[in-house]
Amino acid sequence: MEQGGNGMADLSDVREAILAGDAPRAAGAARGALASGAAPAEIVAGGIGPALEETGKKFEEGEFFVPELLMAARATKGVFEILRPLLAAGGSEPAGTVVLGTVRGDQHDIGKNLVGAMLEGAGFEVTDLGVDVAPETFVDAVRARRPQILGLSALLTTTLPSMKDVVDALGASGLREGVRVLVGGAPVTAEFAAAIGADGYGESASDSVEVARRQAAALRRAAGGRGHEEHS
Repeated sequence: MEQGGNGMADLSDVREAILAGDAPRAAGAARGALASGAAPAEIVAGGIGPALEETGKKFEEGEFFVPELLMAARATKGVFEILRPLLAAGGSEPAGTVVLGTVRGDQHDIGKNLVGAMLEGAGFEVTDLGVDVAPETFVDAVRARRPQILGLSALLTTTLPSMKDVVDALGASGLREGVRVLVGGAPVTAEFAAAIGADGYGESASDSVEVARRQAAALRRAAGGRGHEEHS
């Protein structure tokens, strides 16, 4: 793989393969970039990141639809499976930690799976609890894994109250302050998210990734501030 004019690897093959949803080609391009001397973090920043941004843009503009998003997400996940152990060996921390699931009473998982794959592609460590997840199961996962982000998905209007049940259960458990709750799904709105006490709302899969990044960063800043106060 050729080097760019600034000495960095040309990662256009990685970007284009992800945009095309071609998982084998994307994995091969990533291995080629590594063989040419590209650092794992460079491939994330210069290959995966721009590809996901372009994927989200094309979806918002009506050029991509759910199948294209899913294919790009799978290609991204494949690349990240190659890079993750290398990033860990190099001491790179994940962009954040996420527990994700579809709420109780809802069996739909396409949107959740897409968000999970895109979060992993963006460098998050994701635990997927699956579908029809009870509030108590979400609470147990938050207690055990201490994620920065808890993502709740729903497709059915009738299961929206289950999202509030999870937020309430977190509050009752004493774990609410340590995690940012993000909600999403076809019937979910920003107004609904605010009404149930969630911290954020993802209108699309790509938007969910950006919201998760902002919330994880805000939580780290808040934790740093508390740590400074405790030592002052």
